[in-house]
Amino acid sequence: MKTITVFTPTYNRAYCLSQLYESLCRQTSDDFKWLIVDDGSTDSTAELIEEWIKEKKICINYHYKENGGMHTGHNMALKLITTELNMCVDSDDYVPKDSIEKIVSFWKNNKSNNYAGILGLDRYKNGDLVSTKKFPKNIKSGKYSLLKRKFGVVGDVKFVYVTDIIKKYDDYPVFTNEKFVPLGYKYSKIDMEYDMLFFNETLCIVDYLPDGSTRNMFKQYYKNPKGFAFSRIESLKGLYSLNEKYIICIHLVAESLLSGQSPFYNNSNKLLTLFSFPFGVLLYFLILLKNIKQ
Repeated sequence: MKTITVFTPTYNRAYCLSQLYESLCRQTSDDFKWLIVDDGSTDSTAELIEEWIKEKKICINYHYKENGGMHTGHNMALKLITTELNMCVDSDDYVPKDSIEKIVSFWKNNKSNNYAGILGLDRYKNGDLVSTKKFPKNIKSGKYSLLKRKFGVVGDVKFVYVTDIIKKYDDYPVFTNEKFVPLGYKYSKIDMEYDMLFFNETLCIVDYLPDGSTRNMFKQYYKNPKGFAFSRIESLKGLYSLNEKYIICIHLVAESLLSGQSPFYNNSNKLLTLFSFPFGVLLYFLILLKNIKQ
């Protein structure tokens, strides 16, 4: 059996998927599967992947589902993955040629029941780190949610999770007429029980395309307020500092106003939420203004 599954939730990305496919074909190790979860694409994604499967260069599993948003693609992928490890690589990203070999070797040499997986590095195409800095060289492991506060590491990193561990946690919820729930919900839950190994190697090359969720965050806030509010409430139960939780509460107030729900329901930080209300209202109006202009 293969050690790791690279999974890719995708929607109408036939125009850019080939760079990821080609990077997987160049891998120095074939100890992986590629799982594509097609979130209801209406372009030529299915036909393109059918051709790649016929080429038999790498092991590919393709699964089509009705459109529900990226988080539902993660839900489906985790139901299908059977390998020891898994790593999500988005449809507009790709991996260095030795990424799989490095991940598998590092995990086999360092794995323990105390670790839920590996945190590696993301880089832009020009070679710059996506995060502000690398992980500290003298520290083997830690919590993702404490990277900023303890080590000054800010920005996206690459997650490689132990499949049996991440499967223990509930699916990302689905809200009517919404198609986005922040993925950090599960990361925060896992942080409460496990550490992650720090690996100062580049595991993914990222490209934030204009139609991606990262480049359209104010639109995401506006269209998916229940999903964001859920994520904020769960984050308040995590390992964040008081200042970080205050910022989370500001977002919670804004997104609750957008969704018509109470920011105090099922909230473990009601007093902090109350103090954040003025700035939350300002953020609410800013989100409305940004979306009126679009």
